[in-house]
Amino acid sequence: MADAGDVRRLALALLHVAENESDGFDFRVAGKGFVWSYPERRPGKPRLIRTDIAVLYVGDEAEKQALLLGEPKVFFTTRGYDGWPLVMLRLAEVDVERLRELVTDAWRMRAPDAFVGDFDEADDLSSADLG
Repeated sequence: MADAGDVRRLALALLHVAENESDGFDFRVAGKGFVWSYPERRPGKPRLIRTDIAVLYVGDEAEKQALLLGEPKVFFTTRGYDGWPLVMLRLAEVDVERLRELVTDAWRMRAPDAFVGDFDEADDLSSADLG
């Protein structure tokens, strides 16, 4: 089971990540958001920042639909996110390793190619050290 602390640790382990001040978490690379706390909007009530739910950038509508249809207990969306390549992730439904994959994939889609190349090179070096 993952939580907001895991999101923060994993996001900040990526290259060139900035954390915006927030009541929850909000991470960006090159000024583009890739994972943040879900700002739940409820009729007639103030917005509630949900740190148990992460909003993830997924790249395109096909990926969004694949996640929503393939794992409806893990991922969901709301009308406010229609037309946006974003899904909401129930953190309690994933382990930390799966969260690492999702956060890293979101970062890769938002980061400039040079940042991704630097990350892959660093990852290759750390893998070589282990082998």
